[in-house]
Amino acid sequence: MATDTAVPAADTHAASAPQPSPSSGATPVTFTERISAIDTLRGCAVLGILLMNIVAMGLNFGSYDDPTVAGGATGANLWVWAVLHVVAEGKMRALFSLIFGASMVLLVGRLDKRSGDGADIYYRRLLWLLLFGIVHAYLLWLGDILYPYALCGLFLYPFRHRSAKSLAIIGGVLLAITALSYVGFGYGVREMITKGRAAQALADQGAKLTADQKEELQQYEEWRKFSKPTEAEIQENNDAWRGSVLSVIKARAGVVFGFFHRLPLYHPMMFDIFGMMFLGMAALKLRLLDASRSLRFYACVTVVGYGIGLPVGAYSAWLIIKTDFDPVTHLFANSTYDLVRLSVCLGHLGLIMMLCKAGWLRWLTARLAAIGQTAFSNYIFQSVVTAFFFTGYGFGYYGMLERYQLYYVVGVIWLFQLILSPIWLRYFRFGPLEWGWRSLTYWKRQPMRMGA
Repeated sequence: MATDTAVPAADTHAASAPQPSPSSGATPVTFTERISAIDTLRGCAVLGILLMNIVAMGLNFGSYDDPTVAGGATGANLWVWAVLHVVAEGKMRALFSLIFGASMVLLVGRLDKRSGDGADIYYRRLLWLLLFGIVHAYLLWLGDILYPYALCGLFLYPFRHRSAKSLAIIGGVLLAITALSYVGFGYGVREMITKGRAAQALADQGAKLTADQKEELQQYEEWRKFSKPTEAEIQENNDAWRGSVLSVIKARAGVVFGFFHRLPLYHPMMFDIFGMMFLGMAALKLRLLDASRSLRFYACVTVVGYGIGLPVGAYSAWLIIKTDFDPVTHLFANSTYDLVRLSVCLGHLGLIMMLCKAGWLRWLTARLAAIGQTAFSNYIFQSVVTAFFFTGYGFGYYGMLERYQLYYVVGVIWLFQLILSPIWLRYFRFGPLEWGWRSLTYWKRQPMRMGA
């Protein structure tokens, strides 16, 4: 594993390291056991996920999918939305999910070899992650992924010994169900909007609404305030996020509890996480993630992935823009969402594996691997910086930047992480939060300094 720029990022699989005997007990992964190609992938995912998170960190949440809500929907702002809709939206989360599933197989396999039973450590690790996710969501970032990842991860353990083919089929079926559900949601939202607007028209005329019409109007208003807020509602929301610490926590909690933490496990968002995790488990068993396949193979993955995903994603973006970001059209267009995100994700994966395999841009891949090795700390670092920059915790820039201007903030954060992460790993074994997480998981203070 690459811990700084002096270590090649093309080191491949942990199987080359001496394997401890079962009597050695459960301990955290060692330097020689890391798979640097996976760390490089994880580093790319950590940086890439900020491309999308930054929108909801600095603007009204409704603008994440719809730039007409806030941040600008013309010129550079529209181009930023369109390009990232094709190459990044959902794709970096998909890459993260693939790696999470693969890491589960690696972790449990290593623990089973050392202690004969990795279940205890695995579930303890996930329960701590679940707690971290809840704290992170309510105090720093409403789009936290630690909580849903930990929740989904609790169900992966029984599948660890399934064949790559079986895991790929399960993942594919889950993604197919997700794609179909978007079509169902499209019909449901269209009906809800039609009935809600009809009830609103009756209310405006002074007519007495039935109980069903009142409920339809209430559902419509909840959806509208979230997806298509008025200028006054946006300003009220901005004021809350720029207000006191308690005001910010209240505004964040309203979104987190009202949406993310009430999602059932069968919700499409959870299914897409499940699906990608199963595909990640399969990809590891097929040796797709350790740069051990041929350059030609990874080139084919890149070409096929981008060849399918980019044109279909571009058409989806064009369709949504053509209808002026009509929410129903957007939902129907999302029937291709998982096809596009999986294809483009595989394109990204193939490209990164080519870099690792060939040793190209080693100065960059080694730094990405260092970010991947300290992914937990870097992910939370992004949330801390953006929370203090945008909200009433600090500078209060929430709602004050255009969409394209948000990426100046992204660039600064990326530069800092690319410089600091390899320097940190010259002196320390773990990132600071990784150290705390491991110490809590193994219920033993872990050595932090390299020489310890």
